[in-house]
Amino acid sequence: MIMTGKVNQFRHELKYLINEPEMAAIMARLRGFMTLDPNASEDGYMIRSLYFDDVWNSAYEEKYMGIYARRKYRIRIYNCSDKGIKLERKKKEGNYIFKESASLTRAETEAILDGEYDFLLEKDNKLLKEFYYECVSNFLRPRTIVDYDRIPFIMDEGTVRVTFDRDVRAAVLSYDIFDPELPTMGVLDSGYLVMEVKYTEFLPQLIRDLLPPKSREMVAVSKYVLCCDKTQYLFNESYYGGSV
Repeated sequence: MIMTGKVNQFRHELKYLINEPEMAAIMARLRGFMTLDPNASEDGYMIRSLYFDDVWNSAYEEKYMGIYARRKYRIRIYNCSDKGIKLERKKKEGNYIFKESASLTRAETEAILDGEYDFLLEKDNKLLKEFYYECVSNFLRPRTIVDYDRIPFIMDEGTVRVTFDRDVRAAVLSYDIFDPELPTMGVLDSGYLVMEVKYTEFLPQLIRDLLPPKSREMVAVSKYVLCCDKTQYLFNESYYGGSV
């Protein structure tokens, strides 16, 4: 089971679009002073996130327009396993992020996908209760599934985390996040991937020297937006009244 560290404060987040040769060169240098996340193999692990959006597509529109303060909800699993299911809320203010999470069982996850939210009110968890109110008040519903394969590196100094997200793809035709055969479509040009750099206190100069030029930073596009755009043709005016 893959577990992630709980973030209890805002962190810096930088994203870059790079190609495979650039990744190989950066990784070769990173290995001199960063370590592979102990939860990952040399090939990393698969992340699958089911994102939610409201009737106004707020999460999509605000990210696309680069609104300074925004948030979005997702259910995240690893390697298509039902071990360690998390409901997450990611808040972003400029280049700062804050993540909250709450555990779910497979049965609870499937209840949410079936539109059954009442059990969330019985949970002694603020995030789950606020997710309930979003679902019933703003018609928060599943929007898209984002898959990718991640290779993560960590460094204690500055609590730095550098990840390489390869084969970013959008799922189609289903919201069954536990289906290992779920059909997907790639959303990036062949040979390209997303490099992310997250840190809390400071970013060591060793890492700064490895970063692509500032002009390469992805400031208004995210994996979520890319996957929404790729699957937009699946949606119509009856989206919030029915299914894909």
